[in-house]
Amino acid sequence: MLHNGYAGKIDLIYIDPPFNTNQDYCVSEGRRRAVSMPKEANLAYSDKYSPEEYLEFIRERIVLLHELLSERGSFYFHTDIKTGHYCKVVIDEIFGRENFKNDIARIKSNPKNFSRRAYGNEKDVILFYAKKSGENIWNDITQPLTQEEIRSRYTKRDERGYYTTIPMHAPGETAAGPTGRSWRGMPPPEGRHWRTNPEEFDKLDAAGLIEWSPTGNPRIKKYAKDHNGKKIQDVWTFKDPQYPLYPTQKNEEMIKRIIGQSSDENSIVLDCFAGGGTALAAAESMHRKWIGMDNSEEAAKIIRSRLAGADFAEYDLYKNR
Repeated sequence: MLHNGYAGKIDLIYIDPPFNTNQDYCVSEGRRRAVSMPKEANLAYSDKYSPEEYLEFIRERIVLLHELLSERGSFYFHTDIKTGHYCKVVIDEIFGRENFKNDIARIKSNPKNFSRRAYGNEKDVILFYAKKSGENIWNDITQPLTQEEIRSRYTKRDERGYYTTIPMHAPGETAAGPTGRSWRGMPPPEGRHWRTNPEEFDKLDAAGLIEWSPTGNPRIKKYAKDHNGKKIQDVWTFKDPQYPLYPTQKNEEMIKRIIGQSSDENSIVLDCFAGGGTALAAAESMHRKWIGMDNSEEAAKIIRSRLAGADFAEYDLYKNR
């Protein structure tokens, strides 16, 4: 059904499929249970496959999802450390190794203190692929520095605020061009070149943005208030809700980061393992169009409740196939 109308039109797919944990997951009144089967509970889904069945289950769906992605599309596959390595081989075959972008380690919980003979597990994995590497939507969202980082990096202060200084030169010699010439009688140090045309240094100096040492060594001032944020790295800390609405529900702020980084406001976001609708709620709040699917009636109930104020159409594939 989706292939007929949306092939090549979806900019972002995030999925959090079953991890083949050999567990049943259920929903009970009051607190939502992540892994348990209390007497008064409804089965949300069963996550029991043989290893071969599981990988084929994943492969079949990713083949279809790859066809749905636009040329600017991105695919995020949320998994755990037990299945992630095997799934990556499958996804590499479908997307191509050259389109693999990141293996994101997500800190999901507090440190473990289990007695088993292994290290504690406090992370899971998100595999990030582009439909075509270099063409995927990338909004280059950054993170602001923490107060601790500001205090440690910007240790000097003047009337403009806290600042640090950086060299006016960079590695590598310039054979020709202004960055290899002398500035105010000073050549760049051996093996290095000026960061920019030395004429720009005159402007910086006139603006009070160059600090001169007692020995006449100039350095450029960089102020904390002008910092544009640091690049997001591949280790994230987003702990999941302590009392989820739906089993294995993921952190909404984490999914908002993915949506903000890899989609635009006119993009369509797809989650075909929608569960409790966290990705759909995040997409709705960020003014994206979205498509969600799940084969659990318990999931459908929670999604209906969670998105009660949103304008969306519901379609039952089992009744309308």
